[in-house]
Amino acid sequence: MWAVSTVTMLVLAGILPDFRLQSADGESATHIAVTAAFGAGAFGVLSALVWPLLVRLLLLVPALVLGLLVFVLNGSLLLVALRLNPSSSAEAAPETAVVVAAVMSAVASATGGALAVRDDDAYRRRLYRLADRRRRRLPPSPSAPGTVFLQLDGVGHDVLLAAVGKGVMPTVAQWLEEGTHRLTPWRTDWSSQTGASQLGILHGTNHDVPAFRWYDKDSREVTVCNRPTSAAELQRRAVEFTGDGGLLTVDGASRGNLFSGGADEQALVLSIATRRRGRENRSRAGYFAYFSDPANAVRTAMSFVAEVGREIGQSTRAVIGKQRPRVSRGGLYPFVRAFATVVERDVVVAAVMGDMLAGRTAVYADLVAYDEVAHHSGPMSRDTEKVLERLDRALALIANVAEHAPRPYRIVVLSDHGQSPGETFRARYGLGLGDLVRAGCGLPVPRKAQRTHSGAEARAAVRAALRRPVEEGGERHRPARRATEPLVLASGNLGLVSFPDVPHRMSKEEIDARHPALLTTLANHPGIGFLLVRSEEHGGVVLGAHGAEIPLDQLDDKPGPLEAFGPGAADAVRRTHSFPHTADIMVNSFHDPADGEVLAFEEQIGSHGGLGGAQGRPFLLSPLAFSAPVEDGEELVGAEHVHRVLRRWLRESNGPQVPLTKEEQDRRAA
Repeated sequence: MWAVSTVTMLVLAGILPDFRLQSADGESATHIAVTAAFGAGAFGVLSALVWPLLVRLLLLVPALVLGLLVFVLNGSLLLVALRLNPSSSAEAAPETAVVVAAVMSAVASATGGALAVRDDDAYRRRLYRLADRRRRRLPPSPSAPGTVFLQLDGVGHDVLLAAVGKGVMPTVAQWLEEGTHRLTPWRTDWSSQTGASQLGILHGTNHDVPAFRWYDKDSREVTVCNRPTSAAELQRRAVEFTGDGGLLTVDGASRGNLFSGGADEQALVLSIATRRRGRENRSRAGYFAYFSDPANAVRTAMSFVAEVGREIGQSTRAVIGKQRPRVSRGGLYPFVRAFATVVERDVVVAAVMGDMLAGRTAVYADLVAYDEVAHHSGPMSRDTEKVLERLDRALALIANVAEHAPRPYRIVVLSDHGQSPGETFRARYGLGLGDLVRAGCGLPVPRKAQRTHSGAEARAAVRAALRRPVEEGGERHRPARRATEPLVLASGNLGLVSFPDVPHRMSKEEIDARHPALLTTLANHPGIGFLLVRSEEHGGVVLGAHGAEIPLDQLDDKPGPLEAFGPGAADAVRRTHSFPHTADIMVNSFHDPADGEVLAFEEQIGSHGGLGGAQGRPFLLSPLAFSAPVEDGEELVGAEHVHRVLRRWLRESNGPQVPLTKEEQDRRAA
């Protein structure tokens, strides 16, 4: 690697006009070669010894800003390395030093990787050195197997099977063909989105999470699952509700998630992103750990630029080909996509590998790449297939590291929800849900309605990394105290209508008295599947077209408008009705069972958040070493059920002893 770095420096000196290794009078070839060798060696030593210290001094810098500073600091180290040789007359302009340092770091990384790949023993020694270094910082790991939970955000059960069948995900295909893993579908709650699902999976409850965003009449604010302050409050409520810290309470690590799961080690966890960094807050440490190697920054930056170019090319082809359905993919979206598919993926995968080499008992990590791309390109598009290919390579890399970890590991892959395809509600009918609600209330409809913000998790991660609010415009989260106009929020194809001036959940009778045409207007619109409202007479009713009005306790015998949404829809609706902060009117879009189409109230052609289609059918891919998730003939329903399964598996591995419920403690005592 030293030799290759020396040659690289010589080549760059011959190419770049502002970088030279000799004086103006000229020097011998030997002297130039020695100068290059000394400079390359000094640069390598400084990168290994000084660079990690520089990164630690920059803990106050926003994480993504650090990624840009890497290049400036790396160039500065090169200038220092060139000046360490007293007999050298080497010089480089500052901007040229940045380029030279980046190229040398990239070449050194590629050379090291190529040498390791070609020599299994070298690769094994390299991993063991990393493991040994980390083990010195931690207590010795037990011999019992550890467990890694990898969440492929938004990948539905059917999407995974299709990808395996097409050869897009060979690692998953190999696990299934060799019989080392079993694939189990599960059914989400009505709120089929990461906030509700991951809170239930990690903390054992998603009670009172009716959607991705909703209006809380107690606090008079809009709660948004991917806003750090909201995520922290939801996690606090879950811990209080269950009485334990979560799935990862003992010797666990949480990487790239909305919630911590009670883990001691946390990186890129949104629920702690707003707190100052300290012993109990390591959310941003993942970025610094990753960028402590300048080669990582160079490699990720190159992939980032390539991904931006890839997205621009793909979106341009979609426009030229007049692809339908289609949503806008301009503005900052190419950069958000590149962050989700490159930066966050690289950082999270590196953190997981570090946890395994450290011998940590349980790790839960979320990879959001597919979900972000599917929102804009469609769940079954060629764009998403490319993302799935790269995610599969990440699975293979983690499985390879598991072979060299200080303890055996069992890898569980799962998703939190799927995605359903379809046009947007606005594209189909020329108006948004908010416009329709205003029309039903007899209010004027603006000619240019405000665009609904996307609920994609990657956008929240970008803003947290830049220390910016998750959503700008705080006035939207705290409506005026005397506001009488309805507040309309969207979570995929699930809409929520609330009246901020009424302190309680309004009943159907109250809504009809105030706005006689509203419920009829919504229920009879062809783009809407059904409504849920509270009823003073029946407790709760589902409303549909042509005057359909079915009490919740009669849905099993007469599903009415819920029939198109399949089994379990009635139970999901009844459960959401019981939540304290369910909206005055819950609106679920139309769903076509023939093609799985839904109509998103957000600007997404692949959406999730409500009932209908593949969005409610994620997967659980588990090793056969674990007991079956459910008995034959039984369904795995709800995120809380998934949590109980994962708890059981951790106990089967003698893993972290998640705090027992009172019933479990009594049963064990008996």
